[in-house]
Amino acid sequence: MPLLLLVGPAQAAAPANGAPQAPANCAKADRDDGTIHVRVCLRDRRGNANDPVPGVTVKVSDLDGNPIGEAISDADGLADINLGESIDVLGQRYVIEIDTATLPEGTALQNPKDVKRTTQKFQLETDYSVTFPIDDKVVEPSDWDLALNLLATGLVYSAILAMAALGLNMVFGTTGLTNFAHGELMTFGALIAFAVDSLPGQISLFGHDFSVLVACLVGFVASGLFGWLNDKGLWAPLRRRGTGVIAMMIISIGLSIFLRNTYQYLVGGENRNYSQYTDLQPYEIGALRITSLQITVFCIAIGVLVAACCLLQFTRLGKATRAVADNPALAASSGINVDRVINRVWIFGTALAGLSGALLGVTQGFNFQVGYKALLLVFAAVTLGGLGTIWGAIAGAFIIGIFIELSTLVVPDELKYVGALVVLIVVLLIRPQGILGRRERIG
Repeated sequence: MPLLLLVGPAQAAAPANGAPQAPANCAKADRDDGTIHVRVCLRDRRGNANDPVPGVTVKVSDLDGNPIGEAISDADGLADINLGESIDVLGQRYVIEIDTATLPEGTALQNPKDVKRTTQKFQLETDYSVTFPIDDKVVEPSDWDLALNLLATGLVYSAILAMAALGLNMVFGTTGLTNFAHGELMTFGALIAFAVDSLPGQISLFGHDFSVLVACLVGFVASGLFGWLNDKGLWAPLRRRGTGVIAMMIISIGLSIFLRNTYQYLVGGENRNYSQYTDLQPYEIGALRITSLQITVFCIAIGVLVAACCLLQFTRLGKATRAVADNPALAASSGINVDRVINRVWIFGTALAGLSGALLGVTQGFNFQVGYKALLLVFAAVTLGGLGTIWGAIAGAFIIGIFIELSTLVVPDELKYVGALVVLIVVLLIRPQGILGRRERIG
């Protein structure tokens, strides 16, 4: 329970929770001298008690900072400040300030910035009322503790980002297309998962609700089908017509705008959350605070990334994909069906993007722009790691994800994504092929 600070004409009303009323000396003063007072009644409500709090200083000054008066709460927790004759006070404004250095040890204002209050103009001949809530003092974490928790958050976000980056890099590696609609493919997975999660009933196993996880799995599969439709209905016909990469990139920008506005029309612009994981208590491991949701999402993302890498590295389809990415003409001459490989890449790459969007929505909520907002980070990740490389996309995503989270130690949260843009520019200037990319001669 907080330490309650009541300021005012103090006819102490009975608390709603049934706690005992304040003593009589906190009631409205019985006087008829034409003056207006600020009466401060302090009560320690922790543990459902109602104990007086002495020794707290309250100051009153005018708007220019000139002191009007001050008082220290007495043994009964009462401080009384005389503002003067009512005729002088009416129409005036004052600043009421709590001297936080005099608060009981271990307590602080609930809002640390709420040290001062400016009154409205006095209109009635009555005492003024204002409340400064006081609670247990919160110990600010050290920079090392904060960095540790930001690192954990960055790892989770990086794993989600890596799936989207890998999907984008696979499409680029086999087709040369920089797909600006990739963010909308992420949003598609989040929307499908939300639609499934919104269905009545729940999916339980061993006494646990797995509705959201099943919804994400459906979003993964549905996104794969959406990728197949994208390729068959749009990109494959353009490839057969010999459309250039630049023209296809511009088409992807148009597709991005079309899909984003379609999503907004269908589901609206408000933020949405899934049915589970909305109010979790974190586990505390030393200075580290981590939730079961973060652990689950990280494990799923890492498991999918490992499976994807094994698929690309060891299976026949994976070897064919790498062959097409390395040299499509040579792959075709060796008997590989290039169009079929590209179609499978679109299916798998879009499925990864959809799952990434769904998990992103689970961790932080989403709206119709969730993928569009993440697209800059995806581009920064694949550019940093190396366009067209499997391991480069993953490495770049982890570097970007951790970097933007740790950057909040020195920059405001609102500016953390600017760091990804800075990384993107620096990489293009210094090493345009990326960390793991290869230099290529053009022309």
